[in-house]
Amino acid sequence: MILQQITLQNFRNIEIARLDFREGGHFFFGQNGQGKSNLLEGIGYITALRSFRTAENRLLVRDGNPEAAIGYALEHEVFGETSVTLRIDAGGTRQVQWDGNKVERLADIIGRFPAVVFASGDIQFVRGSPGVRRRWIDMVLSATDPLYFQALQHYYRTMAARNALLKRRAGVEEFSAFEREMAGPAAGLIEARRRGVGLLNEFFEVVYGRVSGGGEHAALVYRASCGEKAGEIELVERWKGSRDRDSMLGVTQSGPHRDDFVLSLDGRSSARYGSEGQQRSLVIALRFAEMEYFRKRTNLLPLVLLDDIVGELDRNRRERFWERVEAEAQVFATGTERLRLPGKKWNFFRVDSGAFFTVEQEAVSPAD
Repeated sequence: MILQQITLQNFRNIEIARLDFREGGHFFFGQNGQGKSNLLEGIGYITALRSFRTAENRLLVRDGNPEAAIGYALEHEVFGETSVTLRIDAGGTRQVQWDGNKVERLADIIGRFPAVVFASGDIQFVRGSPGVRRRWIDMVLSATDPLYFQALQHYYRTMAARNALLKRRAGVEEFSAFEREMAGPAAGLIEARRRGVGLLNEFFEVVYGRVSGGGEHAALVYRASCGEKAGEIELVERWKGSRDRDSMLGVTQSGPHRDDFVLSLDGRSSARYGSEGQQRSLVIALRFAEMEYFRKRTNLLPLVLLDDIVGELDRNRRERFWERVEAEAQVFATGTERLRLPGKKWNFFRVDSGAFFTVEQEAVSPAD
């Protein structure tokens, strides 16, 4: 997949910009806070219609404006030349058009245009809360399986309804009805996560050895709060048995919303025992595993977005990193300084206060 052009209007600090992308990689440099990451955020948004930096869409709209808009023109392995237009209003509501047709269901577009983001914040996959890792795995699996996305939506709706019952101490019959309704999508999520993490781990183990230079065995481990083999009957019985305890807290304390995914080294927690270099190698390997997973499941080559990570790597890790980046992949990278980069031809842009300037020309033409 190739992104040929992107147009952004009132997106974060970008008032208006249109960028046409030529052959080769694209590197955006400038001081922090100028809009480099905002551009990558806009590019990556097309994958799952969510930001890799925030869960609140309203924050994407430039201050004082009623809406933000992003337009994409792409060359796609399946759809040929195609376009997507996205609008986000100040309240966070999205509207999407694909080749001029309104997209009624998110499941119809999520994952059709994959991008993989390597960002400095990825270290939270090791150090952060389980919610960080759950959001990542849900994005990856939703992007390759519309049924997973639908099950995820269904589960969270019914769980919210059960939580409301807990708060008002509802009767047995009401609880039973919602718990049966929750059980189907919950069991589906657990099974899909078990299979998905298993496949991701196959890629992850191999890639980590190459990125790190070998020496340790890395693994991505699924920890299901109800057990990886929990089916609908087991889940219903678990929730039935926990009603009194859950009512005391007003929330459902077990289910897929409490699952975790752990990155381990030689069977030990990387968060507790991994060095800084090992942890960074782990999260880079995880992103490469994500790339391989997308290719395996969709036969599409994702866009590669590198948000200010190249300069953070030491020389050896940097060399191994570039060895793993697909030669055919379209790469968009950022940094505070213009770097000497290997491989493909690179096109450089200076970023200043939400405006983008090529190093050869004074400015990129604004949108009409």
